[in-house]
Amino acid sequence: MSNAPAKADIIVQCHDIAVGYGKPVLEHVNLEIRRGEIVVLLGGSGCGKSTLLRTITGLLPPLSGQVRMFGESLYDLSTDDRNALLRRTGSAFQQDALFGTMTIGDNVGLPLRELTKLPGAIIDEMVRMRLALVGLAGMETRRATSLSGGQRKRAALARASILDPELILCDEPSAGLDPVVAAGIDQTLLKFRASLGCTLAVVTHELDSIKTIADRALMFAHGKLLAEGTVAELSAHEGDEVYNFFNRIPDQVSSSEHHRLAHTPR
Repeated sequence: MSNAPAKADIIVQCHDIAVGYGKPVLEHVNLEIRRGEIVVLLGGSGCGKSTLLRTITGLLPPLSGQVRMFGESLYDLSTDDRNALLRRTGSAFQQDALFGTMTIGDNVGLPLRELTKLPGAIIDEMVRMRLALVGLAGMETRRATSLSGGQRKRAALARASILDPELILCDEPSAGLDPVVAAGIDQTLLKFRASLGCTLAVVTHELDSIKTIADRALMFAHGKLLAEGTVAELSAHEGDEVYNFFNRIPDQVSSSEHHRLAHTPR
């Protein structure tokens, strides 16, 4: 029996896409994101992982190839139809993009006020519940500028999830945070899947986070998708660059050398 996911379970599919700003930074990328999983996109600075995420979120058309989301060709749709499709997703950017002059409650509730006709009292209750889910209970009236970096990241995640999207896309959600706060962000992402039933695509280079949250990881380097698989599979990968990343070995150590070192008596 085939283990291939059914088409209904594939909610994002990139077919031979190139992404970049005039000049490609990634080419010939083929990937799938399946319903209910957490997929991590990783690689060094400038490898194109955040650019790829922007293409998946509908912000940057691919230079070539096709992006399909929920069975639709994303960039072949009219603007209205594409926007309607993207309302089934939520995005949390590397810079949290909170409005500093607004309260946290107003920041989180903004998508509900802009895109729904729900009564204000219902919106306020939904905001309260979502802030509680991300560990910010009772902070509705605080200004965004008064929060710590970790709290701002949590508030941004609350806003990204407030419409109960089927897919949430996160760009470096734990970047710049200390390990304890970053671990809390990881647990929030896991809560989203458990409580909201959503799928997540997360850009990160934090190995601890990858090991905690990833069902699958996709590693990018040298303008291409270098490898993909579970953390266990990539930790045993034959390619030096992939193996070294997942086993914390400096790049200049070759695979033959790290195997020699591993078997040298101490």
